[in-house]
Amino acid sequence: MKHTLIPALLSTLIVPGISAQKSEKPNIIYILADDLGYGDVGCYGQKIIETPNIDKLAAGGVQFMQHYAGSTVSAPSRSALLTGLHTGHTPIRGNAEVRPEGQKPLPFGTFTLAHMLKNQGYATGAFGKWGLGFPNSEGDPNAMGFDLFYGYNCQRQAHHYYPAHIYRNNQKIMLPGNKNGERKVYAQDLIQNETLNFIRRNANQPFFAFVPVVLPHAELASPDDSIAQKYRALIKDEKAYKGAPGSYGSTETPKADFASMVARLDAYVGQIVEELRKNGIEKNTIIIFSSDNGPHAEGGNNPEFFNSNGSFRGLKRDLYEGGIRVPMIVSWPGKVPAGQVTEHISAQWDVMPTLKELTASKAKFKTDGVSFAKTILGKKGQKQHKYLYWEFHEMGGRVAVRAGDWKAVVYNYGKNPDATPELYNLKTDPSETQNVAAKNPRVLKRLTIMLQNSRTASKDFNFGS
Repeated sequence: MKHTLIPALLSTLIVPGISAQKSEKPNIIYILADDLGYGDVGCYGQKIIETPNIDKLAAGGVQFMQHYAGSTVSAPSRSALLTGLHTGHTPIRGNAEVRPEGQKPLPFGTFTLAHMLKNQGYATGAFGKWGLGFPNSEGDPNAMGFDLFYGYNCQRQAHHYYPAHIYRNNQKIMLPGNKNGERKVYAQDLIQNETLNFIRRNANQPFFAFVPVVLPHAELASPDDSIAQKYRALIKDEKAYKGAPGSYGSTETPKADFASMVARLDAYVGQIVEELRKNGIEKNTIIIFSSDNGPHAEGGNNPEFFNSNGSFRGLKRDLYEGGIRVPMIVSWPGKVPAGQVTEHISAQWDVMPTLKELTASKAKFKTDGVSFAKTILGKKGQKQHKYLYWEFHEMGGRVAVRAGDWKAVVYNYGKNPDATPELYNLKTDPSETQNVAAKNPRVLKRLTIMLQNSRTASKDFNFGS
């Protein structure tokens, strides 16, 4: 079935502002791509896939060159973002599955970014992939501060773009067009329409839209529209991917599908900006664009072909730079000076304290984050992190810490927590090719202490358990 949703929406004429924002508080839209690599976006060096809307967002705001995901996989990355705590402290530190549907929930009483904004009178909505609590659990989106959730509750369900169902809050929405293996309803298009509707409905009050889109996570699947046709015509060197039954779907054109998925994501960004303009609220809206971790190599995807991790080592599930360094762009017309490119070192657990400052919230909460408000506003006196910390609970366990230009990494940490860390100087070796631990014992000792002291015990996520 051919889909015409995206081209039709993109051809809509931009109408001058039809309503004025009554509130002085800025609207906030946080767009979180899924498995989008540092090098998958034009303004970060992508040469094959065109991303004009994301690039325009960067040109009109600030582009972060040293921004980090909360983790190297989905659920803990989202947990770090929404709680303002790194993976040594945030409640969800791994992709802990719950059967038949969902993931381990954020515990009752967790204070989130959505709670903080809701308490200030914001309408709050989440549109896309959740992964932090199965339906009706203590960690489902409604329990975590969102008035409206629409999308995939379960990360496993979100592996597929033509699912049998999605959710509106805790109500299962069946998609009969996808019954018995049919592929008629591209769920991410439905989710995008709900995002635009939410903006439209709340144009006269402050709102927070959390938009964790599924694109371009595997499976590789794209509707047969003009975007897909463009990249199938452009990319001829293909090797078909045959997924096993029940795994990521098969595709004859994996490279073209991935490219069209990134381009589709870019089209979604353009539609969101256009919706703001149509409603006359673009100048009172903060847009943040980022990704939940580094690029994937699943479903037939070839990140090397697209140079998806840029110059960095590693992919999704790695704690080398390629697995955790991600794009981040912040736009706020008239408030964030255009054309900024910053080397400020930041992470997704900084977002909550940053938005606290920008919205003048009085909320009190523990955070590992540092507000980057001064950086985006072009002001002096930006506070710096003493260090950043990550942990990963699969593949033997992995930990990493960055302090200034120095980065320490330990693999197989669950089996050998006393192993000597690898040490890299990111200023001289951003690709992490030269382990200089033996040459810098004092630096190594300092970062090793940070690794040892950066986490609290967790009954659910402890190494070696």
